[in-house]
Amino acid sequence: MPFDYKKEYKEFYMPKNAPAIVNVPRMNYLAVRGKGDPNTEGGEYKQAIGLLYGVAFTIKMSKKGGRNIEGFFDYVVPPLEGFWWQEGAAGVDYAHKENFRWISVIRLPDFVTEEDFDWAVTEASRKKKADFSRVEFFTYDEGLCVQCMHIGSYDDEPATVELMHAFAAEQGYEPDITDLRMHHEIYLSDARKVAKENLKTVIRHPIRKVK
Repeated sequence: MPFDYKKEYKEFYMPKNAPAIVNVPRMNYLAVRGKGDPNTEGGEYKQAIGLLYGVAFTIKMSKKGGRNIEGFFDYVVPPLEGFWWQEGAAGVDYAHKENFRWISVIRLPDFVTEEDFDWAVTEASRKKKADFSRVEFFTYDEGLCVQCMHIGSYDDEPATVELMHAFAAEQGYEPDITDLRMHHEIYLSDARKVAKENLKTVIRHPIRKVK
């Protein structure tokens, strides 16, 4: 059976529908940076997703492409994730999605080196006859966070965030969102196929001890 990160690391991908504190280790990702409303048809965000999956599946199928990656094992491509912020805003203003800045990411298995990544970008560009140069090798050490499973529309996330922050405060923590520590979402549902009220999204915010 292919290794499934969601099942093997449930504490990071399948949290309960209640806030919890989690310490997230350093991970490597495929990443594409951009800005603007993610709902724009044919927009920058949807293009970024196509680029990420193009490289992600090139790595997953690397043996068939002639690349023998040291330590390779069969695995399920991890879910799409995103780091979100807005310039000059302390939180996320869902009424002005056009002001979003984001880093869309897909987790990489630890066996993938930067050399393997470079090969995958070149290989995806060659096979698909498209430019994948926007995809980058991104390392992120997220650290101490509060997280919760949000079920429902993305626009309803503020209520879940409020619960998360209240729980963190009860535990002696406060939000620590900065230029380097961002609002984080992990998408466990395909929004094209799942009704809004049933969407499952992990929401994660960085925190720190109250001084």
